[in-house]
Amino acid sequence: MDTFEQFENALIDFLADDPNQALGLGLAYKLNELPDPSRQYGIARAKKANELLNKLKEIKTKTNDFEQCIDLELAELTLRSCIHSYERQINGDVEFVQKPTAGADICDGIFTLFVDDPRTPAERLDNINARLSHVPEFLDAMVQRLTKPVTRWRQVDLEMVESLPTLLSAIEAWAVENEYAGLSQLQQNIQTAAEALVGYKNKLAALETTDQLALSMNDAAQVVKNRGINLSFEELHKIAANFLSDTRQQIASLTEILKRKYKLPDDTTAEKLHAYLNERFQVKLQGQPVSKIIDFYRDENSKIIKFINERNLFPVFSDQRMLIEQTPKFLEPVIPAGAMRSPLPLREGTRTSLIHLTLRDDLLDEHTLLGIPVMMIHEGIPGHHLQLATSTIHPRKMRRIMFTGDQAEGWTTMLEDYMLDVGYMGELTDEARFIAKHDICRIGARVAIDLFFMTGDKKYLDVGIPLNYQGDDAFILAGELLQKVTGFTSGRVQGELNWYSMERGYPLSYLTGNKLVWALKKAFTKKHQHLDLSLQIDQAFHQAFLSVGNMPVSVMEKVFKHQEWI
Repeated sequence: MDTFEQFENALIDFLADDPNQALGLGLAYKLNELPDPSRQYGIARAKKANELLNKLKEIKTKTNDFEQCIDLELAELTLRSCIHSYERQINGDVEFVQKPTAGADICDGIFTLFVDDPRTPAERLDNINARLSHVPEFLDAMVQRLTKPVTRWRQVDLEMVESLPTLLSAIEAWAVENEYAGLSQLQQNIQTAAEALVGYKNKLAALETTDQLALSMNDAAQVVKNRGINLSFEELHKIAANFLSDTRQQIASLTEILKRKYKLPDDTTAEKLHAYLNERFQVKLQGQPVSKIIDFYRDENSKIIKFINERNLFPVFSDQRMLIEQTPKFLEPVIPAGAMRSPLPLREGTRTSLIHLTLRDDLLDEHTLLGIPVMMIHEGIPGHHLQLATSTIHPRKMRRIMFTGDQAEGWTTMLEDYMLDVGYMGELTDEARFIAKHDICRIGARVAIDLFFMTGDKKYLDVGIPLNYQGDDAFILAGELLQKVTGFTSGRVQGELNWYSMERGYPLSYLTGNKLVWALKKAFTKKHQHLDLSLQIDQAFHQAFLSVGNMPVSVMEKVFKHQEWI
């Protein structure tokens, strides 16, 4: 085993030391354990990451192999991001001791064992049973870690913890259905865990909190740099303002076209047209429960795949599948509309994704016959599922285990336009594009809000949209911008803001990635003018993009240049 391979294995072992991360990678490590939430573990983990980073620097000086150099660059970003997550500060202390994550930490691994594990129910239930037995001590350690939580983050955790009994009840029913031999002990562990969760909620609710969540400018800049994005905050802010201006002009133009098509009054605004189209193209449930909307998504997915295959637009490999399910109640606080659990990168076998859709009566406007196709393009094939499933069959492990927001979200948001450009929606192209443009304004707002939440500087919210609120509540300010830009329901706005505040640097990755991926395609097209048809260029670009595995677009550019694709 050479030095590089030893380092790669050491990095994977380091990542898999966290029981939830191990499951997320698809590795059977620490299946019976919950994560260690203590401050001491965080400090030790940052120290170990620094040791690996020093080893990486040694290897970099001794190799000229291009592929290894790319992998080392990805590993460096991974390690620096990990170190920074444990060392960056807010309010005079490290951030992670002000972020309660009990709900997510308990749920993530157990939910993976429940829904995304190929082993027998008995084997998985044994692991879940063991994990549940550790819940009381885990919650005690979480409370001991916390100093002065951020108010909003406390609320998110309280909501997730409040809904965890839904998961526990589902697991108990599953155990009964499968005649699980350890049912009695499982039921006792569920009861004990439920009691411990009540105690944790009371202790968490009693803690003094702070509304301050801004980082220092240096830490905020490091967050973005660790995501492989090499743009200044000023450049990012300008991109957002220009994008929103351009998109609003497109919406205005489409409004005029659709007013004429549907013979609507001259004074019909874009907002009124949006409401009109939502009503006209509303999913007809005919008295059936909201959950039946899932069937419309599954049907749409089949139509999209048929359209793609008939035109050979994307390379879709056979050993993959995609499940579409309703978002469990305990995940609704952090999934405002839809999300995807991608295939586990190091698990062999059929590459399986799980798409979650949040379905409630107050969110029906988010699920229309115009919005459903765009959602499935984004989350399924050719979007996240195809790109991330394809990455799991890459021969180089670093290209499988790394996830980068700008690449993943840049790809999917590009496809929202591309699939309309090639005629997927037929006679409803203008209607679908109007809805899509209205919705995609979110990625402009996300840049502004992400920068604002990270820095606390209101200037980043100035993207050409007048705001009425003059106070200092960060979430009211950000919520007004998001609602004005997108027209999202109040429920979705709050759900969006929850994860914007907690997943620093990720929200701005959507628009940044979108711009970078379009620029990459433009350069690719210029280099491939020898191909006869634009369709052939599209096919070649899709093949090239999907072949490189997971990496930031800035690193993709290096690979494309090395391959002489640009």
